[in-house]
Amino acid sequence: MTQLILASSSPYRKELLARLVVPFECISPDIDESSGAHESPDMYVMRLAKAKAEKVGERHPNSIIIGSDQCSVNQGEILGKPKSHSDAITQLQQASGQSIEFLTGVCIHHQQSGRTITWMDIFTVEFRDLTLEEIERYLEIEAPYNCAGSFKSEQLGIALCKAMHGEDPTALIGLPLIKVAQHLRDFGIKIP
Repeated sequence: MTQLILASSSPYRKELLARLVVPFECISPDIDESSGAHESPDMYVMRLAKAKAEKVGERHPNSIIIGSDQCSVNQGEILGKPKSHSDAITQLQQASGQSIEFLTGVCIHHQQSGRTITWMDIFTVEFRDLTLEEIERYLEIEAPYNCAGSFKSEQLGIALCKAMHGEDPTALIGLPLIKVAQHLRDFGIKIP
């Protein structure tokens, strides 16, 4: 059986992939995740997802590798993970009352055969108007400092929202399982 590897150190992606009840291993791809000077958000997440999968694939050519990357986008500007508490406050103040897109790029790669499937999923979150007090309380309780745009929908973050739009709610967490499961089946991985 071909080994499945998640090219990620994200606990959220690991937890998501575990839902498919297939054996896998996590290996951090350890790549530079900075964006290019004129790189669009969609090109950015697609490039990183592919780079992560290919980097791990170089060391594990017989394995099927899943690479994924996510960013949030506010009025065309890429919002990554906050660098500090004050950065998180700024990101959430900018999101207040806005529709923010969460772009998730995914790449499934098999080095030995050269087969690669890459796609992007978009999930939109409409934030309600947020006060500084609400933002501070959310950050204190949730501490979403390792999340794109300082937003984590799985728990308290849902209270910051007015509405959400997208095909696959797991895409918002960082790994769109509907298409991942479909494509893993195409690669011969048996999923219940």
